[in-house]
Amino acid sequence: MRFNILNRRAHLYLGLFLTPWVLLYAISSIPFSHSQYFDALDKAKGQPDWYKTYEGPYDLGPIPEKGSLRPLALKVAQDFQMADQSVGAYKPNADQLMVFVYTFWNSTQFRYFHKEHRIVREQKRFRWDHILTGMHARGGFEDTRFFAVSWSIVVDLVCLGFLLWIASGLYMWWTLPGSVRTWGWVAIASGVVSFAVFLIRL
Repeated sequence: MRFNILNRRAHLYLGLFLTPWVLLYAISSIPFSHSQYFDALDKAKGQPDWYKTYEGPYDLGPIPEKGSLRPLALKVAQDFQMADQSVGAYKPNADQLMVFVYTFWNSTQFRYFHKEHRIVREQKRFRWDHILTGMHARGGFEDTRFFAVSWSIVVDLVCLGFLLWIASGLYMWWTLPGSVRTWGWVAIASGVVSFAVFLIRL
């Protein structure tokens, strides 16, 4: 009986702790699923997603053909006084390096043309749907700054919390009388069948 009470309390307080995270993933899934709708709304304003804030000479040195581009991205961020933000980089083609410097609230991209020794900095216009999808997708331990690592650790704990929340809910359902438990079987079967159908068909 004591375990039943502890399980109910754990389920209750896990639900309260997970509330902002469930809301985040639920609400941010809307702009993920309806990105064309939000893009159309934004396009109606007649404003560009990105606007140029700087263009000038810049020498980043040689760009390696293989290996991580992160050190180059970190150097760009440091040179432009943005070293306290998250960075990423990729090569869209042989002549250009793209560097992204971002937080939840703003994003900056740098287009570096290494043959011309020229760099262009562009700022992304503020959009709530991009903030939500950025928070939804944020994770990983490549960024070693304290809060970036802390966010990833908390996300891992939230995922573990989801599993414990499910397990505690299943246990509470299983301890119900048999006659009351029937609708639980219906709910589980409906969820499994609907998931399996999409898993097979998509």
